[in-house]
Amino acid sequence: MNMTFPRNVLELKKVFSQLSVVLLLTLTQKPVSTSAVMACGVSVDPPASIEITDPGKLGYLTIHWTPPVNLQNLTDCRIRYQLGYYDTYEDRWRIIRTPKLSYSAQFDLEKPIKIRIVTLMKCTCTNGTEVQGEEAERVYTPDHTGVEGSRIRDFHCVFYGKEYMDCTWESGHVQPPNTKHYLYFWHMEMNETQECPEYIVLSNVRRGCRFPRQSLLEFSKFNMCVNGSSAAGSLMTAFFSLEVQNYVKPEVISSIQISETDALLKLDWVPPSGLVPEHCLEYELESSIKMTDGREQQHRKSLEETSYDFPKEGESKSTCFRVRSKVNTYCADQGFWSDWSQTKCTASEKEPLYIPAWDRLILVLVIAVVIVFVVCITLWILKKTCIKNTRKEDGIYTLYKQKINENIPIILSPMFQ
Repeated sequence: MNMTFPRNVLELKKVFSQLSVVLLLTLTQKPVSTSAVMACGVSVDPPASIEITDPGKLGYLTIHWTPPVNLQNLTDCRIRYQLGYYDTYEDRWRIIRTPKLSYSAQFDLEKPIKIRIVTLMKCTCTNGTEVQGEEAERVYTPDHTGVEGSRIRDFHCVFYGKEYMDCTWESGHVQPPNTKHYLYFWHMEMNETQECPEYIVLSNVRRGCRFPRQSLLEFSKFNMCVNGSSAAGSLMTAFFSLEVQNYVKPEVISSIQISETDALLKLDWVPPSGLVPEHCLEYELESSIKMTDGREQQHRKSLEETSYDFPKEGESKSTCFRVRSKVNTYCADQGFWSDWSQTKCTASEKEPLYIPAWDRLILVLVIAVVIVFVVCITLWILKKTCIKNTRKEDGIYTLYKQKINENIPIILSPMFQ
């Protein structure tokens, strides 16, 4: 078993990081035919030799076909093809028309691949009308190999401030001994898949991957797969495809400024740090108003600017605000709200001054030293002014010395002798 584990690791790396263009799927099912469609005396048959190849791009597959044999020698005809494929990410069919004999698209390799293809023919003999032939349909279900129940769970990505992206996961319900996960990724500007540049490790277990900005590509499919090896064999592979601009979480807004007039509270804040352009941000302002009768009102307002004039409430005791931001719909289809900023309140209700425990102790010691110092100086001055012309044998000096010995600690008494 110890010899099998390293060999599995090498095989996984070889398969997912050095995959060349290979034939993965050949759809051999017979077409689902309707009644034959005739035009110009010939049958408009569906394309032939339909197959899918996988160039090792983690789900970005290429569909190939050849023209129908009985239409290859036609002249004065334009032949096109209508290809439909089921997009499992958006749960709908996508339709394209092309004169080419191949088309590339993104598929989820964990779900069935469904294809429909039709031949379209426009000839002189059809009076310029495009005739649609019979449809061929193919369905392929990928094999799911690996230890049952070992597929990772709760895969989640966040693109923090457009500076780096963390994708994290949890182990599958079944985690055999000596499990080790591997993540591979690919996008349009890469020649081949690559392994995670920096794994996120918790308790000596790989729980995620951190991608620096330079390894990401926005507005394009970013494909990932997570597989693994173990003493019990290879783990089940999980495939993911996303567009990273839809996973941005801006940084926290660092400060809010409030200025007051008789009728308004004017709020201003600075856009969050990071690489998200200012024009791509929208904001949400939350206000919390405490009324003089003890009631509290909360409101939220969506904004595009970094300032807002808030009308004062006549019976309000204090008003507090906090702000968060998100990438707007002009720059991404979706995104994550940032964390809330610190709460900022009007001056009518000042937050209590918090002094840490150590600072309080130091403050007490300083005050005590100052008091002792003041008492000592006072007694020293008293000695100089009141006993200046009095001989040590006099009764006044004797009384003074007696009081000193009774009230001043022995360590300080020499100062007053």
